[in-house]
Amino acid sequence: MREGWELKSWEDVLEIRSGRNQKEVLNPDGKYPILGSAGKIMGYSDKYICEEGTTIIGRKGTINTPLKIETKFWNVDTAFGLHALDDLDKNYLFYFCQNFDFTELDKGSGRPSLVKSDLLKILIPVPPLKEQKQIVNTLDKAFTQIDQAKANLEQNLHNAKELFQSKLNEVFSQRGEGWVEKRLGDVCTLYQGLAINKKTKHLLVEKSNLPLLRIKDLRKNTHEQYVSEVGYPKNSLVTEKEIIYTRTGNSLGLVFRGRRGILHNNSFKIIPNEILTNDYLYWWLQHEAFTNKIIVLASKAAQPDITHKLFKEQIISIPSIEMQNTYYLEIEQLNELLNNLQTHYQQKLNNLEELKKSILEKAFRGELA
Repeated sequence: MREGWELKSWEDVLEIRSGRNQKEVLNPDGKYPILGSAGKIMGYSDKYICEEGTTIIGRKGTINTPLKIETKFWNVDTAFGLHALDDLDKNYLFYFCQNFDFTELDKGSGRPSLVKSDLLKILIPVPPLKEQKQIVNTLDKAFTQIDQAKANLEQNLHNAKELFQSKLNEVFSQRGEGWVEKRLGDVCTLYQGLAINKKTKHLLVEKSNLPLLRIKDLRKNTHEQYVSEVGYPKNSLVTEKEIIYTRTGNSLGLVFRGRRGILHNNSFKIIPNEILTNDYLYWWLQHEAFTNKIIVLASKAAQPDITHKLFKEQIISIPSIEMQNTYYLEIEQLNELLNNLQTHYQQKLNNLEELKKSILEKAFRGELA
C-alpha cells in the first residue's frame, strides 16, 4: 500500500443507515424521495434518513448495484445508506463500492441478502482526504470519457438498427404488378400452444427432448421445463423451420424461428400456404408498420393480447414467389451485416466495461494518484 494510506474497516470510516418502513411517512406532496434497493422511487416523504451524496446498496434483492443519490432521501428496509464520516470522501466511497463485489457477502438462500455486521467488517484503503479527492477527480474524468464512448457506440448501433428497419419498411410498402393483398387468415394457418393447467400439468416431466417454449424461454433461448414425448397435442409441436409468434403480455408481437419443442399457450405457430413463403412471412411480421399496428390493436383489450381473430384480419401484400425469395435474400444479407455490427459494438462495449474495472482496481491500489 502507498505511503500515507491506511487499511480501515467500514465501521471506522462510515455509518450504515438502515432503511425503515415508509408507511408512516408517505406523503404524495413530500419533498424527499423514498427509495428501494435499486433506487426505484416508491413514494415521497417530508422526512429523510440519508443526506445527499449518500451511496445506497441493497440489503435484499439488488445487492451489487451501488447508486449515489444526489438528494436527501428516505430508504426503505430493503436498502442501506452508506454515510461517509469525516475522514472519507463520499465520492471516493461510491467508487470503492463500484469496485467491490458484494455478492461475496450474500447470505440469502434464495433472494440475495446482505447483513450489516458483515458490511462493517469490509476493509477499505484510505489515503489522506486530499488524495482521495484527487483520485475521485481522475476517475470522474476517465469515466466521463468512457461513458461518452459507450454512448457513441450505442447510438451507432441504434442507427444501424434503424437502417435495417427502414429497409424492411421499404420492401414491404412496395406495390406493383403481380402483387396481391390478402387477409393473413386467408394465407396462414395458426396453431395454438399448449395451455398448462390441471388437465395438462401431468405432461410436464423432469427431462425430455421436448422443451416447453414459453416467451421467456424464447427470448433467452433457454429451457427450464420439459413436456412428455407421449400425449402432447400434436399441433403444439414446433420445429426449427416454423414461425413462432408471441401473443400476450409485455412481450407480445415477437417473432422467432429455429426452435424445436412444445409451444406454450402464450404463443402460436404460423404455417403459410402455397402463395406465401415462410421466409418472406418471417420478415414481414417484423416490419415496423405491422408491428406498431398490431400492438396498438392488442393494447385496446383489458389484457393486451393478440387473438387469432385480430391477427387473421390483418392485410398482407404479397408479390410473386420469385420476388419473395429475392427480397428475403436482400434482407438476410443486411441482417447479417447488422449482426456483425452488433457483435463488433458489443465487444467494444465489453472492452470499455473492462477498462472501467481496471481503472477502479488501479485506483484502490494507489496507482492513479
